[in-house]
Amino acid sequence: MSIPRANSFDQASVNPTALASFLRDIIMRGLNMHSITVVRNGMVAYEDYRAPYTANDPHILYSVSKSITALAVGFAVEEGLLSVNSKAADLLPELRVHDKHAYVEQLRVQHLLTCTAGKKLSAVLDRSRQEWVIDYAQAEWIYAPGEGFHYCNENTYLLCLIITRLAGMSVTDYLMPRLFAPLGITRPYWETDRRGVETGGWGLSLRTEDLAKIAMCCADEGRYLGKQVLPVAWVKAACGVQVDNTDRDSQDYGYCFWQNTHPGSCRMDGMFGQFAWIFPEYNAVVVATGGELNMGEINQALMRHIPSLFDGRGAHCASEFSHGRPMAAPTMPRLPAYPPLAKTPRNAELEAQLNSQCIRFPDSVQKISRVLRFSPGMMPAMVFFMSHDKAGGIDKVHLRFGENTLRFSWNEGRERNAILCGMDGQARKCAVILGGVRFVLSSSACWRGDELHLRLRCVNAVAERSLVFTFAQRGVVTMLPRSNPPLSALIDGAAEGAKDNIANPLLANVVSRAMAQVVSLAEPLHVGVRK
Repeated sequence: MSIPRANSFDQASVNPTALASFLRDIIMRGLNMHSITVVRNGMVAYEDYRAPYTANDPHILYSVSKSITALAVGFAVEEGLLSVNSKAADLLPELRVHDKHAYVEQLRVQHLLTCTAGKKLSAVLDRSRQEWVIDYAQAEWIYAPGEGFHYCNENTYLLCLIITRLAGMSVTDYLMPRLFAPLGITRPYWETDRRGVETGGWGLSLRTEDLAKIAMCCADEGRYLGKQVLPVAWVKAACGVQVDNTDRDSQDYGYCFWQNTHPGSCRMDGMFGQFAWIFPEYNAVVVATGGELNMGEINQALMRHIPSLFDGRGAHCASEFSHGRPMAAPTMPRLPAYPPLAKTPRNAELEAQLNSQCIRFPDSVQKISRVLRFSPGMMPAMVFFMSHDKAGGIDKVHLRFGENTLRFSWNEGRERNAILCGMDGQARKCAVILGGVRFVLSSSACWRGDELHLRLRCVNAVAERSLVFTFAQRGVVTMLPRSNPPLSALIDGAAEGAKDNIANPLLANVVSRAMAQVVSLAEPLHVGVRK
């Protein structure tokens, strides 16, 4: 069940001149967007996907998951399972057992929904532990519930645990007949803890159009194409202002929905550029996925073109659509494709040797990285850093060269996978299982002298993995993994944040220097042998 496609920009009352300006803004700034969809008046006015990403690929949404968790709470409130004033400790008795502070009795569902709970947890918690609720209970209080604002992923995990216990089923099962199925959304993947409870604050994957359907409900008082899906009162409460952050260095907040600078609008917001902007005034939504470190620039780029995007002028520039794409609008900017590796001369001598050999990497490389719980694997650390099963541990690599492809197979964690990498200048797509999760990789390979280069882009995630193999004498092989966006940029940002949050300057510098070593640990040079 797809969203209807508009025949023209005019039909959807979208200004193509403003749209083109917004797209040029994104492209000229080099922002890593994977998809953009504009919907108004129940019709897709424009959509584009940056190859190899497509409309059929579910994309990891990070903290957009929080907004979906909040909608699940809304159904539970509507059905009388709880209220926003319910005590968290009444619903989760473990909190009282493991937290003797008086604040625990003040903690309400409302506080979990609005980042005003007062708990502060480490960003590098061991997610392999089974009792996340105990970690939460034992975390420090930084203020009394309702007395401050602190963004905390685990607040929404607690909400998922509460719903799971009250409803007697997982949050995904709970939402299937209430939200997903009515919108024609097939059962999505949502990461869980080791007990099967959804993470709440992250880990949900949806197609761009699926997220747009949910956002459309929020833009039209819970209705999707005229059909009531979400409770009206809950949509107004969740998407409205619940926390006034005027005096804080943050935007106003609802029930896991951020407020935009454009009055009366809000957004679902996830790391690396996952967005669903909601404009009830115009019955419009803009949805995007990406792999961008500078999320603020994406948000600002759109806000610069609101309300002009929806003023309906300039519609004479529009033309007919096919599958949501303007067929006769050559001036409309498009998201540039991520290129595969170019075709280069083959290395027949090395290929002949490698075709019959196995490359082994010692476990010592993995042990060093596990100190910081970043196990080097085929997926970049930013994909798995919040997962309880991070996979990692590349070993038993086989390289099998064909006429136009390289068959690359390896062991990682509990799984063995094989993919085809195009060596003719064209990428190949293959599905893999890593950490128990299905991903699709778009892969290419080429020789640069005696170096073998691989480029693997996961169309369900935010980052690209590159691998460079070198082959020395006596069978020695090195493999250097790197990420795009670079892990170093992510770590540099985290290091600056750590310095800002540590009052002692000396300690702050020590922490910053230690974090700078994460890249060499998370993406170390692997040295192995081929036999």
